[in-house]
Amino acid sequence: MDFKFNWRSPIVTRVIILTITIFACAFSILQPLGLFVIGLLVVAVLFQVIQLGQLVDSGEITPATADTIQFDESSLTFSSPRPDIPTREFLHHLNQRLHKARATRLERDSEHQFFKNIVQHITIGILTFKKDGAIQMMNTAAKKLLRINRADHMNELRDVSDALVEAFLRLKTGGRELVSLKIGEDTNQLSIYAIELTLRDEEVKLISMSNIQTELEEKEMEAWQNLVRVLTHEIMNSVTPISSLAGVVEDELRQHLQDDQAIAKNELADMHLSLQTISKRSSGLITFVKEFRNLTHVQKPRLGTIVVRDLLEEIVLLHKMELADRGIRVRVVVDPALLTIQADKMMIEQVLINLLKNAMQAFDDQPDKQIVLSGHPGEKSNGMLTVADNGPGIEPEALEKIFIPFYSTKKTGSGIGLSLSKQIMRMHEGRITVKSEVGRGTEFSLRF
Repeated sequence: MDFKFNWRSPIVTRVIILTITIFACAFSILQPLGLFVIGLLVVAVLFQVIQLGQLVDSGEITPATADTIQFDESSLTFSSPRPDIPTREFLHHLNQRLHKARATRLERDSEHQFFKNIVQHITIGILTFKKDGAIQMMNTAAKKLLRINRADHMNELRDVSDALVEAFLRLKTGGRELVSLKIGEDTNQLSIYAIELTLRDEEVKLISMSNIQTELEEKEMEAWQNLVRVLTHEIMNSVTPISSLAGVVEDELRQHLQDDQAIAKNELADMHLSLQTISKRSSGLITFVKEFRNLTHVQKPRLGTIVVRDLLEEIVLLHKMELADRGIRVRVVVDPALLTIQADKMMIEQVLINLLKNAMQAFDDQPDKQIVLSGHPGEKSNGMLTVADNGPGIEPEALEKIFIPFYSTKKTGSGIGLSLSKQIMRMHEGRITVKSEVGRGTEFSLRF
C-alpha cells in the first residue's frame, strides 16, 4: 500500500518539537546552563516522548484487531478516541469497505446455500469429483440411485458398479452414456452425462445421472405395440385373400373329384387366375419379410472422407432422366465448396436416394417443382446435409409417425425407407430430422 506523507499531521508536529527539545537538552549539557535548565529540558523531552507515544497509539490497529480481521469478525468496526482529520477519514472509508464486504459475503453465502439446497433436492443425481478421484459432492438423488449413504472417493463406488465408475472416469465434456446398473434383484438403466470444469485452478468433473428404466420400458412397450399392429395389418392383408382363394380352389377341386367330372376350360382359367393371385400375394408377403429383415440387420458403417459436393451431384446425375420426365428442377448448394464429412459412402447414398425419391413422389400437379440438396457445417462443424422441396408438405399427424417402421403416406410405399435411414444415421452417431409445413414444402436434415 502506498502512503502519502501529510505535513499537517499532529505526529509530524510532535516529532519536530521532540527533535528541537532533544537538541536543546544536548546543548544545555555541552554548554553548562545550570542543573535547573537541564532538568527542565529533560522533563520536556520525556513529556514530548509520552505525548508522541499516546498520539501514535490512538491511531494504530492493535494485534487483537488484526486477529479479528484475520478471522473475518462480522461485527468489526474501527474507531479512535482522538483521531485527527486524516485518520478519521481513513477509518470512515475503512468502515464503509468493511460494511460492503460484509454485505457481499452475506449475499454470497445466501446464494450458495440456496443453490446447495436446489442441488440436494432435485430428482436428478449429481456427483462431482476431483482429478485424483476425491468426491466433492453427492446429492440425495445420487445416493438413492447408487443406494449408498456416503462415499469420499471414486474407488468406494466400485463396490456398487465397476462399469459405472469406468464410465464416470471415461466420459469427457458433453459425453453421454447409458449404463445398466444392477443392485440386488433390481436392474436400472442410468443415463449419465458429464461436464469438466475448473474450480480454483483445479480440474473437477460433474456427473448427472437419472434412472430412465421406466421410460425405456414404456417406450419399448409402445414400440412393440406399434410393430405388432403394423405386422398384423400387413400379414392379414396378404394372408386373408390367400386363404380365401385357396379355399375356393380347394372346394372346386374336391367337387370335381367327388363327381369324377372333367374340369371345363373356363373353370381351369378361374383356378389359374386364383393361383396367380395367391402367388402374387405370397410374393408380396415374402418381400415384406425381407424388408423387415433388412431393417433389423444394418451393417456397421465403414467411415471414410466424403466430398459433399461430389456426393450430391452423383445422386442428382443418377436420377437425371426421372427428374426431367417429371419436370423437377434440382439445385445443389454446398458452402464451403470443399466441405467433407466422415461417413460410409454407400450407406449415406442409400439415405439420400430414399429422401430424393420421396421428394420427387410428393409433388402434386403444381407448375413449379423444385428440390434443393445442400451441405454446410453443422452445429459442431461435423457437416450437415439437407434435402428440401416445395411440395405439398406433410400433415402434422403424419409427421409424428413417418419414422415408424412400415408407416407410409404413399399408397405404394412400404414404410421401410425412412426407418432404415434413421437407423443408418444412428449407426453414424448422427440423426435425421424433418420439418414440414402444409402447402409450403418439406425439409429433411442429416446431422453428422
